[in-house]
Amino acid sequence: MERQAPARRVTLAAVAREAGVSVATVSKVVNGRTDVASETRTRVGELLTRHGYVARGAGGVQPTTRTVELLFDALQPPNNLEIARGAIEAAAAEDVDVVVGIVPDDPLGAAWTRRVSAARHQGVILVTSAMSAQQWQHFVERGIPVVAIDPINVPSRDVPSVGATNFTGGMEATAHLIGLGHRRIGLIEGPPEAIVSIARSHGYHAALAGAGLTAEPELIRAAAFTFDAGVAAAMEILSRQEPPTALLASSDLQALGALEAARTRGLRVPEDLSVVGFDDMPTACWSAPPLTTVRQPFAEMGRVAMRRLLRRIAGEQLASPRIELATEIVVRKSTAPYR
Repeated sequence: MERQAPARRVTLAAVAREAGVSVATVSKVVNGRTDVASETRTRVGELLTRHGYVARGAGGVQPTTRTVELLFDALQPPNNLEIARGAIEAAAAEDVDVVVGIVPDDPLGAAWTRRVSAARHQGVILVTSAMSAQQWQHFVERGIPVVAIDPINVPSRDVPSVGATNFTGGMEATAHLIGLGHRRIGLIEGPPEAIVSIARSHGYHAALAGAGLTAEPELIRAAAFTFDAGVAAAMEILSRQEPPTALLASSDLQALGALEAARTRGLRVPEDLSVVGFDDMPTACWSAPPLTTVRQPFAEMGRVAMRRLLRRIAGEQLASPRIELATEIVVRKSTAPYR
């Protein structure tokens, strides 16, 4: 007797299309939520039964809860709290639990993906982390959806990611300084391997070129996104024979380090040196003086990433692998016209 191939598992996205409702609505029916109209719940339930829908889980048993992982490269940066808040809010709206942790040290990714599968966690969001091609391949092979927020690198064009308009932010921050009359503008870059660093640096160069100015290599230093690295880089830049009158940092922590370097060298901010950061952390308002910076919508990035992950878990295809949310410059008291 010829063996029949197993039927392909129907996805929530396919049921949603046939029912004429959203994937979120189908998900609510699957999870027994009551906030769905009776007629809609009946129609969706009939379609799920007709197609023999089987949820993820051992033996085709519906898990009592749905759980995803939200993993950071480190938990210290204040930005991560906002990202986590947005992601958890979006997950809670769909009755999804979130496990927060640190990216494991597993260069090949095999043990990592085995752990995710064994825990029956349905997907992973990675925040500001690097992923190797081997790690990505293990996730693909095990069918574990992944979404990245501000990834350090992208091992494949198929990796869905969420970020901010880093190029535009770098360009607008530099244009702000140019508009104040500054012509010698220094730059503290981020780590050279980070995609966000490259984009912000390109924005800086584009703004200078657009104003007919030339970037001066001696006024540019690469540094980690930390306070201490910002102090060291700014000290080098400000020790030049002809120091800049303005300085753009690629993160707020670097910018706060630049404020400390200026204080150490006896420079007043913004009278002697204008400083711009990038992020708009809460501490940007509390610094002395309050920091002009580029605001990133961290909570919204977390929300969008979670929604994208839940769509992938439901089997839905994304229209574009990459989404960038708008940045905006927030002018405070660390910048002033050139004198």
